[in-house]
Amino acid sequence: MRSFPFVRARRRARAGAVAALVFAALGLSATAAHADPAIPALTDGYGLTQVGTPAGTPGNFVVTVNTPQVSGPQNIRIVLPTDYFTAPTKHYPVFYLLHGAPDDPVNMTPDVLPALNGRDSMITVMPDGGERGWYSNWVNQNTAAGAQNWRNFHLDQVIPFIDANLRTIPTKQGRAIGGISMGGFGALRYVQDNPHLFRDVATFSGLLNMELVIARGAVAASATNIGHVLLQSCGGPCFPDFGPIVPANAILGQLFLPFLGPPANILAINPTSNMRKTEGVHVSLYTGTGSLELAAEPSANAAKASLDHLGYPYHFVNYGNGAGFGDGSCDGGHNRFCWNQALLDHLPRLELAFSS
Repeated sequence: MRSFPFVRARRRARAGAVAALVFAALGLSATAAHADPAIPALTDGYGLTQVGTPAGTPGNFVVTVNTPQVSGPQNIRIVLPTDYFTAPTKHYPVFYLLHGAPDDPVNMTPDVLPALNGRDSMITVMPDGGERGWYSNWVNQNTAAGAQNWRNFHLDQVIPFIDANLRTIPTKQGRAIGGISMGGFGALRYVQDNPHLFRDVATFSGLLNMELVIARGAVAASATNIGHVLLQSCGGPCFPDFGPIVPANAILGQLFLPFLGPPANILAINPTSNMRKTEGVHVSLYTGTGSLELAAEPSANAAKASLDHLGYPYHFVNYGNGAGFGDGSCDGGHNRFCWNQALLDHLPRLELAFSS
């Protein structure tokens, strides 16, 4: 039945009066009841102490922390689902994304990786990995870089800190990890040593095969501050250097043996040599053939060959020069345009996996 304008207005006024009485009975005001969300208040713990106040918006912000495990303040970017504040009893899976060298989560802004925005069903966490931390507890802790226990920082501190402060699903089935370039190395290593923590791992132009001289050369170059030609993995402006110069062997240990190939210590931690340890974890591999993919493409191919041999499930995309991949912004190179398109392919599939 049609209602006239003055009748609708009277009904709205009556409804507003009732709402005001309810708010008053609860000790609230209509303004307070509809207040915009704020950045969640996080509690220190697990060895992490917050520095200052978080920066950003309620749905996409950066927390800075201090930890005895790693020298200097470290940034953690957190991107919340679009309904995080309107569904206060809902819990979400978490996708950890490890950046490349020499990058920082502060650079991973919405305009750099727009694929990360508006994810409805997961929390995305991008923890600091240092300009050249290589997601490892360094072999030599007595360098000018100070404490460099990145593995401890991420696995023993960041993950429980996130689970304690946000509405996560704190199980293997509610947790996935991925990494860009250097971060791809870290993501696969973390999964291979901790398959109970993650259900899914993805690498984007990952440096996964340390049997390659160029890959070990990238580690040495980052240690000695000559690595920008090999390691331009920045989402935003690159750092002028990787920090203080340290010995080439300080990060992963001995890198080269004359005429004898990779040292045993490298083979023990080499992701493509240990793909059998990904059993029970779904693997996704993305690579191109363009600029600076000289180590990433053969790394992805080696990982794929190992997974084929093992019979493990995986998703493999070699987008070549980028032609026909996504919106056309990817040129096949080692850059954020290709990684964004790869994330646009990966994240919807990950969301489906989380919902199953």
